[in-house]
Amino acid sequence: MVTCVNDAMFPGTGQAVVTLLRRLGVDVEFPEAQTCCAQPMVNTGYLDEAVPVVRTFVDAFTGYDAIVTPSGSCAGSARHQHGIVARRSGDPGLERAVADTAPKVHELSEFLVDVLGLTDVGAYFPHQVTYHPTCHSLRMLGVGDRPRRLLEAVRGLRLVDLPAATECCGFGGTFAVKNADTSVAMGADKARHVRETGAEVLVAGDNSCLMHIGGVLSRQRSGVRVMHLAEILAATEGTP
Repeated sequence: MVTCVNDAMFPGTGQAVVTLLRRLGVDVEFPEAQTCCAQPMVNTGYLDEAVPVVRTFVDAFTGYDAIVTPSGSCAGSARHQHGIVARRSGDPGLERAVADTAPKVHELSEFLVDVLGLTDVGAYFPHQVTYHPTCHSLRMLGVGDRPRRLLEAVRGLRLVDLPAATECCGFGGTFAVKNADTSVAMGADKARHVRETGAEVLVAGDNSCLMHIGGVLSRQRSGVRVMHLAEILAATEGTP
């Protein structure tokens, strides 16, 4: 499940997930019928409008052993919000379909650590990195230290702690539009903490958050790159 943001703006992340999983022996398919996970509608209160979106999701992903996505927020939506939408729809068939697909949705680090039983995925990334745990992965999914364990196993990577790591970056989807001043202030705080680490690269499991923080870092001419966790884990010695 590539997610809307990745499909539209960060296709390299989706490609990295496929590269990584195939390297680990996973049979990966990309259902082209997939669209949005419905999170923007649900978070903004449009639950009725989310019904056909959830229906499209379950139609696209029914029958798979696992549904893997490089996004804590989209995984959280599918696992926790789809059931709310389905129950509201009054359609028992949709409720049954969601009950089947929702438990199979895994954020990437969850799938690697919990399903495949791996922390060392054979990655090589010789840079100093700091990690931002995104809100939905931390609070809704409870991924805990799984991303850090994966990063710590990457050869050549030097992981430095991010001050106030668990504080929100301020993006929050439509929050960034409706509460722009607050969003910018939160993003500036997060960017300041990133610069304090001296890291070359900021990594996270959600490109929406990286887009927000990266925008601030870019405007500050900080020189810090932002990269999705999948891109680092897909990197091997001898590849660009």
